[in-house]
Amino acid sequence: QVQLVESGGGLVQPGGSLRLSCAASGFTLDSYAIAWFRQAPGKEREGVSCITSSGGSTFYADSVKGRFTVSRDNAKNTAYLQMNSLKPEDTAVYYCAAALDYTTVQAICVLKVGVGSWGQGTQVTVSS
Repeated sequence: QVQLVESGGGLVQPGGSLRLSCAASGFTLDSYAIAWFRQAPGKEREGVSCITSSGGSTFYADSVKGRFTVSRDNAKNTAYLQMNSLKPEDTAVYYCAAALDYTTVQAICVLKVGVGSWGQGTQVTVSS
C-alpha cells in the first residue's frame, strides 16, 4: 500500500519552530521529488517548498523563504520541512506529496506538475 504520512504539526507561538516529517511506505522516495503544500481555511492549497529526488535542487515560496528548510533522508525514506520564525499566517494544514521528478521544482510547487500521492495532512497552528 502506497502511503505518505505527515507528522510533527501542532500549536506553536509566533516565532517558534516546528519540524514536519513525511514518511513513505509501500514505495521508495528516492525516485520522487517531494512537495510540501499547505491549505488554510477558505484558501487554495499552495506550494510551500519542493525538493528533487537527489536533494540537489529546492524551491521555496516567497512567503517562507529564509524561514523554512526542506530536506530529505532517502535512507530513511523520509522528507522534512523545518519551519522557523513561524507567523500566524503560517497556520494551515500541511501536506506532503510525491511528484514525478522530470520537471523543475518550481513547476511542481507552483503548478503541481507530476504530483501524485498525497499524505493526509498535519495541522500547524501559530498562535499566542
